[in-house]
Amino acid sequence: MIGFCLSEPAGLRYRIFLFLYALIFRVLTPVVWRYFQKRARSDASYGLHLEERKGEGTPFVADLWLHAVSLGEVNSAEPLIRLALQDGYRVLTTHATPAGRAKVEQAFADKVAAGRLAARFSPVDRPEYWQRFFASCAPRIGLVVEMEFWPWMIEAAREAGVPLVLVNAQIPAGSWPKARRLASLVGHPVARMAAVFAKSETQAGRFRVLGAYDVRTAGETRFDIVPQETQIQAGKAFGTSLQGKKIVAIASVVEGEEDVYIQALAKLFSDPEPPFVIWVPRAPERFQASGEFLRSAGFEIARRSQLFDSGLNPLSELGSARILVGDSLGEMTFYLASADAVIVGGGFGRRGSHNIIEPLALGKPVITGPSVGTIEFPAVEAEAAGLLTVCSSPEELPDAVRAAIAQSSPKAVEAFHASHRGASQRIYEAIQPLLLEDR
Repeated sequence: MIGFCLSEPAGLRYRIFLFLYALIFRVLTPVVWRYFQKRARSDASYGLHLEERKGEGTPFVADLWLHAVSLGEVNSAEPLIRLALQDGYRVLTTHATPAGRAKVEQAFADKVAAGRLAARFSPVDRPEYWQRFFASCAPRIGLVVEMEFWPWMIEAAREAGVPLVLVNAQIPAGSWPKARRLASLVGHPVARMAAVFAKSETQAGRFRVLGAYDVRTAGETRFDIVPQETQIQAGKAFGTSLQGKKIVAIASVVEGEEDVYIQALAKLFSDPEPPFVIWVPRAPERFQASGEFLRSAGFEIARRSQLFDSGLNPLSELGSARILVGDSLGEMTFYLASADAVIVGGGFGRRGSHNIIEPLALGKPVITGPSVGTIEFPAVEAEAAGLLTVCSSPEELPDAVRAAIAQSSPKAVEAFHASHRGASQRIYEAIQPLLLEDR
């Protein structure tokens, strides 16, 4: 059972921090709206439903509110959403990006149509916006995925009597010194949450140091995601169609990293038996640009949108293309299923590597760059088990790919993945008493 201490007031320094934070955010709000307008020029979805970002919009009274910023967090949250829906609870999800919102509406289209689930954009972090939000949805409990420490989201939840719980919680090593400084100066926002379910004991220890109220080690819910069998079979069929050619998937390619992978591919394509490459951009707005970038670099490409129909049945021949551009959402399992090795993007960028659990779930060896603070768990454990290769420099990539293909051990990868399952059920069982309470 989750505890929630509403009676404990914030300390003086933290109250001053909240006041100044709200004041600064109010002044900067016009900048926030200009940001959405700018993003809407390349992705019209950013210009839609702006009233929701003020805590307005169509009310939806929910039992469970779950905040998942974007696509990766939505994938993490999916097992928890399904558990709640299976028990008949009404679920509201909020997101910062259109990609996250669209994924929920696509994956749970039947529940949306039945009025059991709704997806919304999350309010900008101003107290009056969150107050409107909680008044319109009145959830019994809120789950926040990974690293969202918005001060007024947390404070407004307390004021509304909504226990707010952080799941898949982590503070990357790179952020840890700053978090400790904030905690020592005014207090850390996470100390105002009802509970924290950390990914690992290392992470749990960090949250305890920051003053978090109720900290438990639960693991990572991504390990509970069941890959879609239809996508697995379609991916395997695509791999078979290449007649024994080795396949390398570069998943979640981040803008700014492209040159790193281009240089690695130039060397791999010079091998006596060069691999075929599946290139999957991280952001939908990069789908078109990525194909143009690869063509300008001299590579022949094919696009998933042209090569397959909506059911992943082949529409045309691959021809002489050496790279398939994955210009679709929600089909990562298809792209990874055919691969012999997977490079996960973000590791050569400043924001850090993206999810390595998806390829591990499919028994694939994984390679990424040195920036792994964002995936400290399970990167440390996977590297120790020999299932993840962390390249300290781009120059190491070609040899790392060759070694991963040669030494691939799917059963060892699958066993590692299986040993980390169960976080979703542990978290759900802990919060369920609050869902059962009468309103």
